[in-house]
Amino acid sequence: MRLSRWRTRAGRRAERAARNTAVALDRRLPLFDGAKGLLRKVFPDHWSFLLGELALYTFVLLLLTGVFLTLFFTPSMAELVYAGTYPPLRGVRMSQAYASTLSISFDVRGGLLIRQIHHWAALVFTAAICAHLLRIFLTGAFRRPREVNWLVGLTLFQLALLEGFAGYSLPDDLLSGTGLRTAQGFILSVPLVGTYLSFFLFGGELPGHDIIPRLYSAHILLLPGLLLGLITAHLILVFHLKHTQWAGPGRTNRNVVGKPLFPHFSVQTAGLMAMVFGVLALAAALAQVNPIWLYGPYRPDQDSTDAQPDWYMGFIEGALRLMPGAETRLWGHTVAWNPLIPAVLFPLLFFAALYGYPFFERWITPGSGEQHLCDRPRNRQTRTALGVAGTCFYVVLLVAGGQDVVARALDVPVEGLNRFLRVGLFVGPVAAFWITRRLCLALQERDLERVTEGDETGFVHEAVEGAFHGEHRPLPAGLRYTLALRDAPLPLPAPGEGASRRARLRAALSSWYYRDDVETAVDEPQPGPLTSADAGRAER
Repeated sequence: MRLSRWRTRAGRRAERAARNTAVALDRRLPLFDGAKGLLRKVFPDHWSFLLGELALYTFVLLLLTGVFLTLFFTPSMAELVYAGTYPPLRGVRMSQAYASTLSISFDVRGGLLIRQIHHWAALVFTAAICAHLLRIFLTGAFRRPREVNWLVGLTLFQLALLEGFAGYSLPDDLLSGTGLRTAQGFILSVPLVGTYLSFFLFGGELPGHDIIPRLYSAHILLLPGLLLGLITAHLILVFHLKHTQWAGPGRTNRNVVGKPLFPHFSVQTAGLMAMVFGVLALAAALAQVNPIWLYGPYRPDQDSTDAQPDWYMGFIEGALRLMPGAETRLWGHTVAWNPLIPAVLFPLLFFAALYGYPFFERWITPGSGEQHLCDRPRNRQTRTALGVAGTCFYVVLLVAGGQDVVARALDVPVEGLNRFLRVGLFVGPVAAFWITRRLCLALQERDLERVTEGDETGFVHEAVEGAFHGEHRPLPAGLRYTLALRDAPLPLPAPGEGASRRARLRAALSSWYYRDDVETAVDEPQPGPLTSADAGRAER
């Protein structure tokens, strides 16, 4: 009884002290007036919106583990004879970068665990950004007024690729050294200026003594600083423009229905951060990744078998392996089309298309109002088909990046597998586009049928005249509203005679993009009244 009273009095004292401290701080630093609106910021509650948070928390984990690793890593190409605790490599000449990585793995307490957490977090970080961008693309969350945030996200993805490649190359092992040698080949393939770029980046011939220190500076200072700045800008834009949300009763372009930042969303996102940290720590403890001691130090006259880059660079490797070797000699200069086309021109064109897509869709779409409701992918059949076709293209290249491993696993000739993948690289995306588009249209028809007739119950009735009719039950009002409410733009009208080529091209592209759309044959549903729970979670 006394203990309960003591706890009550202690709780009151703590509450009084916290209130007094808050009041004192607010009088001197008006933090709460400025934070009041921020703390009540509403975020929708849907699992697909957690992909961006997953990328954010893996980045935080990368920063924490990276600080630990910088305390023990030596970014130097100076050679020494290894005399450490790993017996198979004793007496082998290696760089100080490789020796310090071995020391982190075998001599520093917890070093191998932190190193593997760092590597797993890098893989998940790039994967989360990729999945987040794909979600934004398929749901149309890049539309006005979020075009700038789409550009920021794409730039973040490219910086993440560079950051991963730089960190992957730092240990100076045989596998990462092979990747660096391949990257130098990309740079040398640039006509006229390739040799100068290689000289400035590598400080001379590969391997040289400058590339690891330069990559180290970029990996721990330049690229993380750019990533941190762009992530901050991305979050500011998310807060300023308000969050997108899925269509549903009570949800419009003028509100957001969900959980306030404090305390509901904060507790939820803190739990997600703890789960991310725990799962990556468990993966690092149980699943070995990048065992550099098995590869040995880098030597220009050696190569590792089954050399595969991390997944986010695998598509470039696959493009290199699929394109036949070809070169052209012009005015005393040799243009090596492989790797110039697959490793330099293809990534530039690919990301240029992604940068320009929001503006292309806006150009061929009638109306230019702001859009805050996410599209269901099935309701934008052409955009979804383009996304699936691009994913198919990437998967074929990723498989091609390890075609030697696949050929050995399947016991098929590498030459035959290459021919199959070359055909699949062009036929697969086209087939994926057509199939996905037809599936989206079929799903639209199915949604229309459910809205107008309801769901089948499984019971069949026989009419007086002998006909059989299936029994249907009406959909719940909320589900019917969600299925029936969709934005289905009509193609731009055909231009009249004398129209410019630009106008005719725009109308033709709009017709191709929005043709065959399934018209909604029901009256536009009216949003139902908000419940008391929804009304408390809606940000007007």
